[in-house]
Amino acid sequence: MNWYAVRAIYMFEMSRAFRTVVQSVVSPVLSTVLYFVVFGTAIGSRIESVEGVAYGAFIVPGLIMLTLLQQSISNASFGIYFPKFIGSFYEHLSAPLTFIEIVLGYVGAAASRSILIALIILGTSTLFVEINLLHPVWMVAFLLLTSISFSLLGFIIGIWARNFEQLQMIPLLVITPLVFLGGAFYSVSMLPGVWQTVTKFNPVLYLISGFRWSFFGVADVPVGVSLGAVSVFLVLCLGMIWFIFATVSYTHLTLPTT
Repeated sequence: MNWYAVRAIYMFEMSRAFRTVVQSVVSPVLSTVLYFVVFGTAIGSRIESVEGVAYGAFIVPGLIMLTLLQQSISNASFGIYFPKFIGSFYEHLSAPLTFIEIVLGYVGAAASRSILIALIILGTSTLFVEINLLHPVWMVAFLLLTSISFSLLGFIIGIWARNFEQLQMIPLLVITPLVFLGGAFYSVSMLPGVWQTVTKFNPVLYLISGFRWSFFGVADVPVGVSLGAVSVFLVLCLGMIWFIFATVSYTHLTLPTT
């Protein structure tokens, strides 16, 4: 294992994030604060509590998970796509690197940045509501598993995308709607019976439910099922990346020159 190469890719991606700190950190945090103010004020004034938890506090895990998924995917997808776009990815292909080392560098940096933003949002939310974290170890576990899993998904999207439109297609048209329909701002128990059944086919529900359980001890689905769901998704993403690098020619990992 070439750990020097992994560290070089990791540090380059992290430094790129800090060079654009407004876009990388301030923007998602500000957006989440606006979500919190709007939903916490407008809806919180009408709904005092959900499952015994004050509504303002109840939506915090959902807001963190929303940002975590978006940032994990966008950081990883752009991180691998941009070298393809400018043609510098040939340097990785010609260097003595395995695909494992490339994935570790890019995915590790993307997951680190998204976790950092999630923790900043968690700290910011304490300025608005009181949060009692019942299971901090499980909270960290869900953060790590989710950020790594969706950073891997972002890496796959970055390899697949042939233009910037494709790069944004899945996060905007698939992930964001699934988060909003996955109980980020409400409990599934508040829905009619048939919609409760339909919602349970949404995979994001299991992530948000398990993450919320680590805060308040309440969940829409058993926490073991949530943990199993994110673990299965992690394994599927790892398998897909292995399949891509094992079967696809390296020439397909770069964009055609014009």
